[in-house]
Amino acid sequence: MSAKIDLENVSCDFGSFRAVDNANVSIEPGEFFSFLGPSGCGKTTILRMISGFIDPTEGAIKIGGKDMRGQRPNQRPTALIFQNLALFPLMPVWENISFGLEVRGVDKATRRKKAEELLELVDLKGAADKMVSQLSGGQKQRVAIARALAVEPSVMLLDEPLSALDLKLRQHMRAELRAIQKRTGVTFIYITHDQGEALAMSDRIGVMSQGRIQQIANPRDIYNAPINGFVAGFVGENNIFEGKSGAVAAGMAGFDTAYGTLRARINDDAKGSALRLYVRPEHTLLSAAKAEENSIPVTVSEVSFEGAFISILCHSDDGKLIVAELRNDGSATVPDIGTKLHASFDAARAALLPDANVRG
Repeated sequence: MSAKIDLENVSCDFGSFRAVDNANVSIEPGEFFSFLGPSGCGKTTILRMISGFIDPTEGAIKIGGKDMRGQRPNQRPTALIFQNLALFPLMPVWENISFGLEVRGVDKATRRKKAEELLELVDLKGAADKMVSQLSGGQKQRVAIARALAVEPSVMLLDEPLSALDLKLRQHMRAELRAIQKRTGVTFIYITHDQGEALAMSDRIGVMSQGRIQQIANPRDIYNAPINGFVAGFVGENNIFEGKSGAVAAGMAGFDTAYGTLRARINDDAKGSALRLYVRPEHTLLSAAKAEENSIPVTVSEVSFEGAFISILCHSDDGKLIVAELRNDGSATVPDIGTKLHASFDAARAALLPDANVRG
């Protein structure tokens, strides 16, 4: 019940506007793959091309090795869950779930049995005869998933299905979606602008900007080893420094800045590019003494309590904002506003990165 999806040099134009530009990606059978990016980056266009609602201008889309060119949405082994779910309010839950089977001519008894099996799968046993209006937001999400699974798709396509839920329910449904995907083994392709959703659920993530896929990697590598400044900035927070790259040795480089020469990681393919230095707030340390390297004098200007962590906002002598993040685990020493300290970071935890890969 799962299939591989291949996008081969896929582009999509709307008039003179190129929404997707030369996308190449292979999604493995049974994988939970997310396209992550801001509004207008092309991720929903990719989903609609896979589902058959839009034809690519160039390139090929293959599902299970078969070219989908000329295949209408109802001829593809896919099921699409829309952002608004599109449940039928005048049908009980079991009829909503089995609607696709009814269209295919399956008898009522078989439809009912299948609906109840799927309700058990999505942890809604006993809800078959309820009306949609009697369900909570999270329960409606599960009914939409069950309805999509009823037609036994090889590929499940989800277009920001959790965006309308409150934070706590969204976090709960992340775990539910991932568990359902693992139980069924269906290939999931998930569209989101929420980095937390993508990082928490995905086997791999494709980060998009301006129609181009910037990086494809597992969640840890997306966060810890971004390929360019767009990925680093979109997935997480950063302290960013301007400067000029100097000598490179053993994957590290000096970076001449207004605060002296700082050192950070550099990839071979970034050499010779215009670069900026990126370091995460959780990797930025504050101390009274100057560190041996990568040390910048700062003054604490604000302390922001954010529950699991505490953000210490500092300013350098020339007014640059530098943020350090402390875990709220009881061991952190929170400095007073106005305290003069040094902000520093391990060179191995910082990266010199070019800007996004954009259309030329």
